[in-house]
Amino acid sequence: MRKIPPIGLMAIGHACVDVYQGAVPALVPFLVAERGLGYVAVSGITLAATLLSSVVQPVFGVLTDRRPLTWLIPVSMTTAGLGIALIGVGDVYWLAWLAAALSGLGVAAYHPEAARMARAVSGGSHVGMSWFSVGGNLGFALAPALVTPIIAVGGLGWTPVLIVPALVGAVITRVAVRSTSFVAAGNSLAIVGSDDWSSFLRLSVMMVFRSIVFVGLGTFIALYAGQRVGGGTTTGGIALFILFALSAVGTLLGGRFATRFGRIRTLRASYGIAVPALAGLVFVPGPAFFGFLGLTAIAMAVPFSLHVTLGQDFLPTRVGTAGGMTLGLAVSIGGIGTPILATLAEHTSLHTALSTLIALPLACALIGYALKEPVTE
Repeated sequence: MRKIPPIGLMAIGHACVDVYQGAVPALVPFLVAERGLGYVAVSGITLAATLLSSVVQPVFGVLTDRRPLTWLIPVSMTTAGLGIALIGVGDVYWLAWLAAALSGLGVAAYHPEAARMARAVSGGSHVGMSWFSVGGNLGFALAPALVTPIIAVGGLGWTPVLIVPALVGAVITRVAVRSTSFVAAGNSLAIVGSDDWSSFLRLSVMMVFRSIVFVGLGTFIALYAGQRVGGGTTTGGIALFILFALSAVGTLLGGRFATRFGRIRTLRASYGIAVPALAGLVFVPGPAFFGFLGLTAIAMAVPFSLHVTLGQDFLPTRVGTAGGMTLGLAVSIGGIGTPILATLAEHTSLHTALSTLIALPLACALIGYALKEPVTE
């Protein structure tokens, strides 16, 4: 049997941990149905999973820049899975909130060191990093397919079953990071160039805006799909699967497009396409909703792996910090915007709240014109 390459093992591990980022929005319809939570309450669960991750992620980035912490990768996976496993145990809102926060802590600990190792074993390749990134997209995509049927059958009391992917991923990753190829790659990671903080900060603004859109859609698209198309939680699960699965397609396309056209040009174009796609998602009625959802998912996902490699090239002496920011913090920080969307939705409508997201990819496209391709060796 053909041996899985190191970047493939990293992608599998990334999928296993990001299942738990996708599990939170997949649980939202059930929290509403079983516990009667409103928009603000469920957005609080999402915020719990993302806020702690956003706060501590730079700390883990700094630690991994000082010395390798490969043991942290399987440990963080297990922590992420344990938090989601506990989220449905009991019927107390604050216990669920703390469980979501524990999962977010595990996700925060995973990304900086995993991004550093992925860069090393892929040799800095855009395509290699896109495969690692797509592992996270697949984890998101598999989350509703995993969570929805299990919780639909057993209710929220069955969330402990959801720890299984974390345990499997931790075993696979533990074996992988102890292999000769991983150790050699980690030791060969060299520092070349100087840090360009101004460009990295501009890129960070783009990543935050993208995160707000993605987390906002991930949190509310299942509920919005039910309102626009009907079908309840089943339609919501389909919408989440489309969002996350086609995000994986977009991530792979991003690596290919960047190799051919350059990363900055690809960023500008993808965010430009996302503007009308998101507008169609919000305003065009009927089954066309799913088509615009798919186009939005692809357009917003194309920049994902490019953010990672650009961030690491803008900060070549702080690869762990850059990886933590681009793969972790910039993804999770969007949860901070969800309570604002939820409050607006409760005072107006979910339709109105989601319409405000259209301005963000437009801003990203414009900021892209202030960036230049970093010079690398």
